[in-house]
Amino acid sequence: MSLSPALHFCRLTGGWILGAALLGVTSCPATILWREPASRLIHASPEGTDILGGKVKRDDTASDVLFFKFHVDPLSDAANEPYYALFQLNEGDTHRLAVGNALEAWGYSAAYASETGPSNKLNEVDSGEFNLRSSHPEGSVLGGFMPYELPSHNRERTLVFKVQYVPGGDDLITVWLDPELTHGATVENQPESLITTFKANASFDQIRLRHDGGGNGWIFSDMAIATSFDDYVVVRFWQTWWFRGLSAVFVLAGVGAAVRVVEKRKYQNQLRRAEQERALEQERSRIAQDLHDELGSLVTRISLLGGLLRSDKDNPEQVEIHAQKISQTADQTVRALEEIVWAVRPGSDTLQSLMDYIAHFASELFEDNPARCRLDLPHDLPARPLPPDVRHNIFLVIKEALTNALKHAAAKEVRVQAKAANGVLEITIQDDGCGFDPVAPPRTDGQRHGTGNMLRRAQTIGAALTLHSEPGRGTSLCLTLPLPEKTAGGEA
Repeated sequence: MSLSPALHFCRLTGGWILGAALLGVTSCPATILWREPASRLIHASPEGTDILGGKVKRDDTASDVLFFKFHVDPLSDAANEPYYALFQLNEGDTHRLAVGNALEAWGYSAAYASETGPSNKLNEVDSGEFNLRSSHPEGSVLGGFMPYELPSHNRERTLVFKVQYVPGGDDLITVWLDPELTHGATVENQPESLITTFKANASFDQIRLRHDGGGNGWIFSDMAIATSFDDYVVVRFWQTWWFRGLSAVFVLAGVGAAVRVVEKRKYQNQLRRAEQERALEQERSRIAQDLHDELGSLVTRISLLGGLLRSDKDNPEQVEIHAQKISQTADQTVRALEEIVWAVRPGSDTLQSLMDYIAHFASELFEDNPARCRLDLPHDLPARPLPPDVRHNIFLVIKEALTNALKHAAAKEVRVQAKAANGVLEITIQDDGCGFDPVAPPRTDGQRHGTGNMLRRAQTIGAALTLHSEPGRGTSLCLTLPLPEKTAGGEA
């Protein structure tokens, strides 16, 4: 089956996006060198204990870049309880760069820097404390403006600092106080208000968490060392390349499936319309054939009888005979026309309508006739639709059987019975007439000429026709037809 242009485009585009997604999955991110996700409560621990275990170290010969990260939850307010709480780099027992809350600084700060930050309390060069800028400054305090942030209870913060190692000299430090770490965050797009830069010796082979002074200490958590700022950016799975790529593939696959479903339905609708047109054409052909075969022959007979009537107008006896035949033929023409109209009328396309018309026809056929016709036709048949050709062929089989019983069998009683059960319609016609031998050659008077027609009509609609007859013991005919299923829309 050839693909439509839309479906072909969807498949090609899906392949491109899947390839891009796989590239995104297999790309190599920067490296997390060390991580400590557990929370640690540090209180009254002036020197602290190493938590790094020698997993990462740098000395004065290093020239690369490292990014450090930790999260803090202060359990006291620095404004009321002076203390220090530090994430400390140590080289052996020698204190190197520390970030957190220095004892003599104004707020969040660094300690053991190579320079002193502005507005430190003591402003001593050898103190090595450097205040950190914050995007949440304290503002006006005691008549002055404090551009820094005091650690406060129930106000958690994340700190990230970068060390650009300089061999044989002071290292370059950049600190971000509570940076933006959501999807799309980079070093370049961080607000300047939370960035602080200075110099310090950041050589280390240990990391110690220290606290001393007042207050209840700090809770440190989510600590890590990485080679890139990007490692700390939180990327949800729905924000990743592979998820977006696969989502696009699924969307395109859904579009492709929808296109295919639409095209399939369109094709099915075209087939259905073609079948309906073919059925309509067949019905037109059948109606034309019926008009030609039945009405045509009857009208031709009336015309011939009219000619005979004119030629014998001087012979009263012949005129009466011809007039009687014209009247009979006209009655047959009316019934034939009525049958054709009933067969094509939309309101007659039900099983109950067929039964009602069979009863109407049998009553008229046996009217003023000594033979009795007993009808056993139910009035509560299932509401199953019957196509025009099906019900017309069923009726013609019944008509042929009743006409044979009336004209040829010399029957005193004819019984018509119908029932519908388990999706099968069964119509039985029995008479007590003279009967015949079904295997005997056809008689020259045409008595059995209609048997072949009935069989052919039954086969046309997928029905089974059985005939039982014996000379002197009557005839029994049974027509069995599987009924079409009724759909939700009422169509078969």
